This record gives sequence, C-alpha cells and structure tokens, in this order.
Amino acid sequence: MSGVNDLPYEPLDMTALDRAEKLIQQLYQPGSPHQISEIQEDLQRLQRSRLGWQLADGLLKSEDEKVRFFGALTFTIKINVDWSVFLGGIAAAQLTWIRHTLGERDTEPLLHKILHWLTIRVNAQEAPLVTRKLCSSLVAYFLRPTVSWDRCLLHLVCCLNAGDAVNYGQLMSSPDKDVTRVVPNLGRNQLLASIWFALNLVEEVSKTSSTDLRTVRYSSKGTQKRESQRRAWVTYAHGVWTDKANELACLRKLTPYSLRLLWHDDVSEVTADCLGDILSPFSAFFTTRDLDMLVGFLVSQEARYQLSWLHDGINEPEPMAIARLLLAYGDASIQDLAKNLNNSTVQLVMGELMQLLAGAGYAGAEDDICTPALEFWQSYTEFLIDSLYGEEAEVRRWINDAKQYVVQAIEKCWVKVRLPPEETWAGWNHDEKGDFKAFRAEVTDLLQSSHTLLGTSVFDRLAQLALEALQNHAWLHLEATLFCLNALAETISDQDVVDATLSRLYGSALFPQMMDESLAVPSKTQQTAVTTIVSFAAFVERHTEFLPPMLTFLFGSLQMPKLAGVAAKAIYSTCDTCRKCLVSEVGAFLSQYEALLQWEGVQSATKEKVIGAIAAIIQAIPSIEHRVENFNKLLDFVERDVEACLESAKVGLLEEGKENGLCALRCLVEMGKSMQEADGAVIDLENESSAEDAHHSLTWALSQERIVHCLYAVSASLGGDGEVVEACCQLLRTGYKESSPGPFVFSPKITETFVANSNIQTPRLDKILDTASAMLTRHTRTAAPPIDTSVITLLKNPKSRPAALTL
Repeated sequence: MSGVNDLPYEPLDMTALDRAEKLIQQLYQPGSPHQISEIQEDLQRLQRSRLGWQLADGLLKSEDEKVRFFGALTFTIKINVDWSVFLGGIAAAQLTWIRHTLGERDTEPLLHKILHWLTIRVNAQEAPLVTRKLCSSLVAYFLRPTVSWDRCLLHLVCCLNAGDAVNYGQLMSSPDKDVTRVVPNLGRNQLLASIWFALNLVEEVSKTSSTDLRTVRYSSKGTQKRESQRRAWVTYAHGVWTDKANELACLRKLTPYSLRLLWHDDVSEVTADCLGDILSPFSAFFTTRDLDMLVGFLVSQEARYQLSWLHDGINEPEPMAIARLLLAYGDASIQDLAKNLNNSTVQLVMGELMQLLAGAGYAGAEDDICTPALEFWQSYTEFLIDSLYGEEAEVRRWINDAKQYVVQAIEKCWVKVRLPPEETWAGWNHDEKGDFKAFRAEVTDLLQSSHTLLGTSVFDRLAQLALEALQNHAWLHLEATLFCLNALAETISDQDVVDATLSRLYGSALFPQMMDESLAVPSKTQQTAVTTIVSFAAFVERHTEFLPPMLTFLFGSLQMPKLAGVAAKAIYSTCDTCRKCLVSEVGAFLSQYEALLQWEGVQSATKEKVIGAIAAIIQAIPSIEHRVENFNKLLDFVERDVEACLESAKVGLLEEGKENGLCALRCLVEMGKSMQEADGAVIDLENESSAEDAHHSLTWALSQERIVHCLYAVSASLGGDGEVVEACCQLLRTGYKESSPGPFVFSPKITETFVANSNIQTPRLDKILDTASAMLTRHTRTAAPPIDTSVITLLKNPKSRPAALTL
C-alpha cells in the first residue's frame, strides 16, 4: 500500500458510502459461497483503501445496526493494519476530516472520534455487537506504539458520564479525576461498556510483553464482571511483578472492597471464586489485614451456613465457591494453622476444613469438594512430617495437637472410600467411576504419608475396625477397612511390629466367611480380601499357621469369574514366598489343579498362574527324584493342552488351537520361572561340572525331552503366529539364568534348531534373534560348555548372523 503524505484531502465520496452499505446488506442475505466471498473481498478493499477512516465514520451514522458494526470494525482494522501509514500521513489527507471538526493534533483526534461514537451509541442503547466492537477499537488504539493513554479507563468513564468525548489533556489537569467518584454516576449500559473495554484490554495486554500495567487501580466494583476483571489484572500482575510488591499497591487497595462483596448473595459466588483464584497461586498479594477480613467471613454464621449445604449433599455453586475459597486459604496458611491450634478462630477454620471431607454422597461422583479437601490434608500431613526435622523443642509445643487432625482426616476418609452398592456403581458413567477410583488412590497416599507421622497406631485402629465390621457382617465397611490396611502394607508389611495385630485379623473368621455363600459377601469385598493376602505376603511367610484357611479361600475363589484372576495371582505369590513350608502339601496342590481343569470356563491366565505356583513348591522339594516325579505330573497337564492344540489345528480350528497352544507354552514359561533357584542367584559358570550335576542332567533328561517336544510341536503347527513365536522364545530363554542342570536348561542345539526353522517371513524375527544372542552370550564366559559348532552354524545362517556377530 502506498504512502499517504502526498494524498490531497478528499471528502468521502457518498457513492462509495452507498456502495459499502449495499454490500453489507447483501452480505446478510442468502447467496452462494462464491457471491459471499466476492462481497467480502469488495468490503475489505473499501476498508483498506485511503478512504477507510472516513468510511468508518460514515457507516457509524447509518440507521442499520449491521452497517454500524462494520463501521466500528473498519476502525479496528485500520488501526491494526494501517497504523504505520496512518502515522506517516498524520498531517495530510486522511485525518483532515477529523481536524476540520476537532482541531486536535497527533493521534488524539482518532481517539476522540472513537470515544465520540462510543458515547453516542451507548446513550442510544446500542446493541452489544456495535458497542463491543468500538471497545475493541479503543483497545487496539491503546496497544499501538507511540500511543500515550495511561489513564484510559478514567478517560472512558468520564466520557461516558459526560455523554460525549472529553479532552484528555484537560481531564488530566483537572484536580477531580478519581474514577471512584465517577463510576457511581454511570448507568447500566455505561457500566457494561466500561467493563467490556477493561476485560478486553486485560486479555489483549496479557498477550504482549509490556511491563507497564496502566489502569489497574481503577477497576470497578460491585458486579460479577468487575470481579472477573480484577482477577484478570491480578493474574497478569503476578506474572509481571512477582517480586515487586510496591508496584501492586494500587491493586491491593481494591482487595477490601472485594472481601466485603462476599457478604452479598448476588455476587458472593463469583467473588469467592475470584479471590480463591488469586489466593491459591499468589498468597503474597494479600496483606495481613486482608487475610484477617477473609477469616472473619469464613468463620461467620453466613459462611458456615453455606458450607453446611455441602455436608447435606447440596452442591450448589455458591457453597462450592466458598468451600474452594476456604481451601485456598487453608493451603496458603497451613503453617499458621498447624502451629496455632489453641486459637479459637483457627479451631473453627480447621473444623470447617475437616467437614469438607464429610459431605454426603460418594467422592468424585456425588461429592465434588471431597477430593480437593483431601489434597489439602495431604499437604497438611506433609508439612507436619517436614516439621519433625525442625527445632525439637519448638515442634514439641504444637505437633501432638496437629497430629490429631491427621487422625481425624483418616477417619473421615475411611468413611468416604466405602464402595457404593453394585446397583449404584452400575449407574455411574465412566468419569464418575474414574473420579471415585482417583479419590481412593489419593487416600492411599495420605495413609502412607501418615505412617511416618503416626506410626502403627492408625494400622492398629483400622484392624480393629475390620474385626468389628466382620462381626457385624458390614461388608462394605470391611472392604473399606481392608483397602486402607492394604494401603499401609507397603510401608509396614516387613515389620514384625504389626504381627500381633495381623494375627488377630488372620486368625479370625475372615477367610471362612468370605466363602460362605449364605452370607452373600459382595465380590468387591472378596477381591479386596484376596489383595490383602498378597499385600501381607511377608507376614504369612513368618506365620505359616495361617496358610490353610487362606489357601482354602483362594482356591475356592478360582471358581468365581470375578475373583479367579486376582486369586490365581495370590496363589502364585503365596506359593512362591512360602514354597518350603508347602512341600508336604504338593500332592494336595496337584489334586486341586486337576479339579480346576474340570471347571467350566477356567481361563488360561488362571491355569498359568496356578501351575506356576505348584512348580514353585516342587522346586523346593529336597529330593531330586521326588522333584522330578512331581514335575512330570505337571507336564502331564501341559501335554493335554498340546494335544488339544494339534487336534484343533488338524481340523482347521486354528483359533481354538492357538488358544490351547499358547496356554501350554505360557504354562511352561511360568513353570520355568518358578523352577529357577529360589534366591534368584545369577549363574556361576566358573565352577566345573560335578558328578552331581551330571546326575541331575540325566535325571531331568526325560522331562526336558517332553518340554522340547511341546515346543517343537506347537511351533510347527502354529509357527506362523507372532504370539506363538514370542512364547517359544520366552520358553527357550527361561533356563538361561540357571547355574545348575534343570528341565529348562536346554542344549544350545535346541535354540539353534529353532532359529534354523525360521525364515525371513517368520513373524517377530527380532525376538528370535534376541533369543539366539542371549543363548550365545550365556556361553561366552570362562568354563562355559564350548559351542563353537553352534556359533559357526548361526554365522552361516543370514537370519541369525547379527546375533552371532555380537560375540
């Protein structure tokens, strides 16, 4: 676009104005996309032309609201797009039309003209569409380089009060220029225009790198929008002047006015939210006097009445906003609250914070404030823990009283983690279920943190509550208590200080009652009881007298679809931990597994975990002969699945065959893991083979042949399936960690043959190569059996060459 310095003054061509009005009216009429696009292009050319400024002025005189909007829009476009041209030609043609009327200099005539139109349109009760766009034009003007309009909001409200544009220079020299004296004189439309301008200004200024916050002290008060405006200013100031307290003085002066608004029902909600949003990240913004005023409101009868609604399950916006403000204050004042619990006001605040954990309804799904309240109590607990390492004499003065609030919070949480009835749970949507689970997870964090602070006292109390719930058949109470005990297991399960407490629980009727069908125990309670067994495996290892009733419960749970998976894992964990104690019962376990296979619908994952559990017991049998004998009985079960796999594949039932084949391979993998040395020792190939090793190799030879046959049979039948290939690789690698002969310590030839049977199209070839590499690595140490022929064979095979070259 060319410059304008040489442009002669030309009055606005009325033909151009008429044409622009007609185009705008056509734009709002039905038409094809092509027609609309052409109209828009024509309008943009007019707006961007050298007559654009005059066009904006002319369009604002129209009787049509849509035309007036385009007039205001044209001012905004010209300011944003053609500002440099405007400055370059400020003494020439394009502002002559303003000077003829106003006689001003520099850029102020443009400001004067926009303010003139804004006051005219506001007084005419213009629609918001036009008024907002004129406000946007003023904001665009404010943000232009070289513009000096520091007291913009004062100037605007004075113009609105006067009913027309007021000279800015004269206003600044006036002794009476306090915005708070002008605002009360404004009408509703004038106030709205002021708010629209201020909000738009904050939003646009926050996008810039400016460090000059100009008009903040003149925010209006008394309406919801003005509070939102103030919040926006403070948020911006926080980012700009984090460490410049003096610069915030003008903003701080407005805080008492906002605090007083908390007492007014019509604006208390938005005021509480605004104050809370400021207090949470920027507590330093509030003076001591401000915080005292805030506490005065929070402990008032009015605030306590509002908060009582939440306790009754009435989650109305206003009580929720006050609760959030209370939590914001609590987060900002944790240290003062914890150290001054003898103060009656502090006690009231702490009581209100505690009650936020006690609202009616389920956390997350029905009680929305419970989770934020829990976060406060977690922060409170962490502060107390940190304080334990402070000055001992000073901490002793207040820490014991402070701890009692943590105990109370845990008691409230114990109530809130109770599961809903199954019909209620079924009626929740995905988000509600997720929020409730998230709350329970956060309670776990609180319980684990509390152990450092409170020791085992909470654990002892929870165990007692579990026994009471068991006696009263209060199953959901019992589930909640076991859930809390499990949360503490990670911090104390290895400590025998709780053994007496756990002995009372494990020695009770807990496990027998879980399987008593006449008691109709909910499946969720049964699942949590199973989890308890896993959580306290170390305790059971120390007290094997509790194994019989516990294992009876677990094996009985395998028949229940909702419990089978978690029960199988618990059986595996228990047998792995207590394998030596269960050697005498290996026959009973084999019988249990035989019975398990007869149950309809038993899942492969269940079979895999249980057979792995039995293999762990077999590994602990001292006699090699008895060990092999019982291991071969397990192999009988696996071979049934292999036979079923081959039969299905033979008749074309590939999916069924794959299911049986994968189950067989994965059962062997679990058996292989369990048959590894119990201490998990890494192999030691430095030791020479002994006569005992040779005897063991011979003893395991038949078992190993059967395993290899299973491997090859399934691989040959389903070798084109990636999952089968990966399971075969896992099986081959199972014995690589072993230091002594065993059923899974295969000859290198087994891996060599498996690799040779693959080709470039074999799925998951990377897994095969990794397996070959692992086998070769196993034999690179001193005293390892020589495998030169295997290396040569693999090197000759292009598929396995990368694995052999790693040596």
